[in-house]
Amino acid sequence: MMLPPSFWAVLPAAGVGARMAADRPKQYLPLAGKTLIEHTLGCFLGHPALKGVVVSLAETDPYWPTLACAQDARIRRAAGGAERAESVLNALMLLAAEGAGDDDWVLVHDAARPNLARGDLDHLLATLADDPVGGLLAVPVRDTLKSAGADGRVNRTIDRSTVWQAFTPQMFRLGPLLRAIADAQVARVAVTDEASAMEWAGLAPRLVEGRADNLKVTRPEDLEWLRLRWQV
Repeated sequence: MMLPPSFWAVLPAAGVGARMAADRPKQYLPLAGKTLIEHTLGCFLGHPALKGVVVSLAETDPYWPTLACAQDARIRRAAGGAERAESVLNALMLLAAEGAGDDDWVLVHDAARPNLARGDLDHLLATLADDPVGGLLAVPVRDTLKSAGADGRVNRTIDRSTVWQAFTPQMFRLGPLLRAIADAQVARVAVTDEASAMEWAGLAPRLVEGRADNLKVTRPEDLEWLRLRWQV
């Protein structure tokens, strides 16, 4: 059996999660006795191929120091940015400064996406182990998609057979991903995830089908769904 490639994990966690309308950033909301970010970190900390984790946090974050995982020697802290791309770039620069190689694999994962299945993580690592570009977990869309005009009315139906919903982790080599995000920032190109940065650099990330329940907590009903699913 082929061993999975070793990898670094990066969690951008400087956002405030305004759509949750909560009293704290969504990554610190409780779920089954822990915070979301603790569950998310647990998806990686138990993996034998993990080299370490970088969490990008707001400078004034008062919640992170209260968590037991903040003392874990495998976890480094990087400065969070105003946007996801800046937070990820800061984490990548920290890894490079501490000696990680350009060819090292980096898996970027949403801090508020705690339901990543170990099988999906292993499948991603195995599928992309020798890929020249890298890729991301994703699922083909199931519902009919509509394009709307400025008036809020449908102007066309989109062919869903070619459309996938992007998830995380997104897995790329450290050097190419760092350069792609840095170059996009210099060009003032907005990239919403790591794959879009690689696309802007002229590369075609591979889509790796994963589970549809690897959802990102964005709205209160997402957290309620997880609470019901995780009930003992």
